Amino acid sequence: MKRFATCLDAVPRSRAAHSMVADVAVAPLSCQVAIVGGGPAGLMAAEVLARRGLRVELFDAMPSVGRKFLLAGKGGLNLTHGEDAERFVARYGAACEVLAPWLGRFGARQLRQWAAELGIETFVGSSGRVFPKEMKAAPLLRRWLQRLRAQGVRIHTRHRFTGFGAVGRATRRPPLLHFDTPRGGCGVEAQAVLLALGGASWPILGSDGTWVSTLSAAGVAIAPLQPANCGFDVRHHGASGEVVPGWSEHFRSRFAGAPLKGVMLRWRQPDGSEAAQLGEFVITASGVEGSLVYAASAGIREAIAADGEALVTLDLLPQRAAEWLAQALARPRGSRSLSTHLKARLGLEGLRVALLHEQLSRDLLADAARLAAALKALPLTLGAPRPIAEAISTAGGVRFAALDGTLMLAALPGVFCAGEMLDWEAPTGGYLLTACFSTGVAAAEGIGAFLEPA
Repeated sequence: MKRFATCLDAVPRSRAAHSMVADVAVAPLSCQVAIVGGGPAGLMAAEVLARRGLRVELFDAMPSVGRKFLLAGKGGLNLTHGEDAERFVARYGAACEVLAPWLGRFGARQLRQWAAELGIETFVGSSGRVFPKEMKAAPLLRRWLQRLRAQGVRIHTRHRFTGFGAVGRATRRPPLLHFDTPRGGCGVEAQAVLLALGGASWPILGSDGTWVSTLSAAGVAIAPLQPANCGFDVRHHGASGEVVPGWSEHFRSRFAGAPLKGVMLRWRQPDGSEAAQLGEFVITASGVEGSLVYAASAGIREAIAADGEALVTLDLLPQRAAEWLAQALARPRGSRSLSTHLKARLGLEGLRVALLHEQLSRDLLADAARLAAALKALPLTLGAPRPIAEAISTAGGVRFAALDGTLMLAALPGVFCAGEMLDWEAPTGGYLLTACFSTGVAAAEGIGAFLEPA
């Protein structure tokens, strides 16, 4: 008799084993709750549901879960932020009113308490950001997975979601889920489904955005996925004053990879208001990236979409007043070069001086008053965001109008969504992870209510 594999069979470890069983039919797996996606939103939902006594099966395309979570931990795992609740919620921009109730239910305070229950002590850094004391993601994830398994959550790796079976809108039962596995195709029948498939940034870690076409075909309204918390390519002025894509070869060869610290960036927000923030960023081969640029990325991206480019300004000496700079630069420099004069009078050298030469004409550099003004508002023209695969996170996703208040899809009863695949964005600083955890909790509670007997 031909043997039928199930989704619960062990995954072959070799290519030879894969080739031997690739054509084996796979019997559908029936379960109470199926979660697709093993990032923070999916794992948190699994924990909430398991606590309610529900049987949870979690599926992930990668060989292990939490891969992007672990990558975030490379810089110390910024879990959340310690600022007041009102300011915290405002960080989510246009989605803040929708997210506010869920962040109130499970926000920064609850997230720190949850980590403490896992034995992970956290602290608030000087910037207000919250980190584990060990500054690592691996210990937290390891303890979390141990607890999930102890609660009965079963995790199936190397299961790539490929779509739905027939959608029966007349019933409140979710459609059949289809997966590709090393053993061939696999079907899963569940009483409730949570999709926590992420956005499209860092696809090598599992979130590639392929779910967009699947949900669109099922009638789900989706805002186009776009890069968020991303770098941008620049346009500089050529010798004749024309705008040229990218940095000059001289500037790029000397300064690509160099950080620019202690500067003030000013830009326009999507709502038209002006924003300013002190921080640092990095010069890349084609433009700029880093925390200060990420903070402005939503406004920059919207300006580029509307006008083809975005103009931001840099205050290279935010600690100095414009009047002081004008007086210092007005002093005669005699036979000294401009670079020597800037170093002697202002302490400017290296990358800051190179940026002035890159962005300003010779006539402007020679005019002390205009140069002083440029030091406080050096124009930088940004022409395009870097590809979405390079971005820290994704904007766009499942529109909230396509969901009810429990995060269930109107077009697919019994199917819920959570995490970065929803249509929200936030700057770095702990806000991204917090909203993923928060919406995971909200969707799990929605599933619990959905499965309760009428």
